[in-house]
Amino acid sequence: MMKLYCHPRSGHSHRARLFLSLLGEPHEIVEVDLKNGKQKSPEFLKLNPFGQVPVLVDGDTVIADSNSILVYLAKKLKKTDWLPEEAEAAARVQRWLSVAAGEIAYGPAAARQVALLGAPFNAIEVIGRAHRVLKQIDNDLQTRDYITGKTMTIADVALYSYIARAPEGNVDLSSYTRISEWLRRIEALPGYVEFQKTPVSLTANAN
Repeated sequence: MMKLYCHPRSGHSHRARLFLSLLGEPHEIVEVDLKNGKQKSPEFLKLNPFGQVPVLVDGDTVIADSNSILVYLAKKLKKTDWLPEEAEAAARVQRWLSVAAGEIAYGPAAARQVALLGAPFNAIEVIGRAHRVLKQIDNDLQTRDYITGKTMTIADVALYSYIARAPEGNVDLSSYTRISEWLRRIEALPGYVEFQKTPVSLTANAN
């Protein structure tokens, strides 16, 4: 059985856990105690020298990085609906994986880190960056149900977690009606698992 080393308040961890659950793939959750620095222990650094969660262990195969885990699972399990083989469709998915690792990480995810952990980012700057990428996503969802088309792919999984919890970083989602509809579509899927909420910021007004 696969093992997923993760933390319940990590959006990167959640995207890997969400995909495993949506696929119905049996797996064991191993929670890493980030507060006490277990991600920097010698044992964990053997799995991921960068000392970050999540890490997927599948027999002798070890995959670090959340987006890499999504690609690995889609490829290993031959889920071409989640990661198309056709070149243009695969490129569209990859574009949004890059957005998840870029604009989302340095926008809504960073804003959430400021609110939850006191991360040393400029709150105004990262909140502004979050709204820029959210406006683009909301606009793109005008013509499709999911981020690359009519069906969900790993691109949607990669984007979901930090967008869903953006209000925890004082990023208000109330004006993004199409994003709200997209979130609800994902949350209605069989196998959906919730990203643990934290009692901060705008969360109470997010739904």
